[in-house]
Amino acid sequence: MRPISKLPDSVYRVPDDGSFDVAAAPTEPPNDSPSARELGRMLRAETKRLSEWQHRLYADNRYSVLLIFQAMDAAGKDSTIRHVLTGVNPAGCQVFSFKAPSAQELDHDFLWRHATALPERGRIGVFNRSYYEEVLVVRVHPEFLEHQRLPAGVVGPGIWRERYRSIVEHERHVVQNGTVVLKFWLNVSKEEQRRRFLRRINKPDKRWKFSVHDMEERALWNNYMAAYNEALNATSKPWAPWYAIPADNKPFMRWQVAKIINETMTSLKVDFPTVSETHMDELKLLRQRLTRK
Repeated sequence: MRPISKLPDSVYRVPDDGSFDVAAAPTEPPNDSPSARELGRMLRAETKRLSEWQHRLYADNRYSVLLIFQAMDAAGKDSTIRHVLTGVNPAGCQVFSFKAPSAQELDHDFLWRHATALPERGRIGVFNRSYYEEVLVVRVHPEFLEHQRLPAGVVGPGIWRERYRSIVEHERHVVQNGTVVLKFWLNVSKEEQRRRFLRRINKPDKRWKFSVHDMEERALWNNYMAAYNEALNATSKPWAPWYAIPADNKPFMRWQVAKIINETMTSLKVDFPTVSETHMDELKLLRQRLTRK
């Protein structure tokens, strides 16, 4: 299957041959990265471009764009979504933050609640966490499977492989039907997470975001990295790639995400619809009527 757009060949794109190594993936930008001030200017330019492309996407009404963000705590998902999509018309953008599944959601398959939240044609959809939690958090905490009331024989060593296959087939389906899927893993280092956790404790307006649970999950860092390594290798495909973005430097991370989105939007070649000659003649008559005093 060929993607419906030419997806950017970023240095941070996760290959689809299973060779990605989480341990080798950079968490910091290259040494020759622009300064923080320059990165801020570059991000503003990208967000302006994205706002313009979103208008065209909405008017064209053939494609939708789904942005998926996954990361460890304190990697900067919320702030990246906020900074990258600033200026985008809210009517053309939908953001969903997925928490622990409700009782109703547990009565369906693990993709159901996400499928119902897919963006409509002409819109940008954002998943702040997603169905990938089912092969990340649930894999690290397999006891969560007990609440899903799965049929006998489903839970076993092969369940993760089957879930990878379900995810790949799901993404293949939505791409074939006009949704561009871009997936961003914001790759923060364990040391940078420690510094950000300390800042959350020290800043009154950040304390509400930190709890003992965050420290308990941090203790399972190696388990999470192993889960990410397998999940990204199994599900980064030409039509729905992962991008492992260094997240220790937030301005660089935001710029990279915005840049990749814009390069993808450019390749879609969406534009404002043209009108027929008959409609144009009607518009000329209407203009004459409107300009009469």
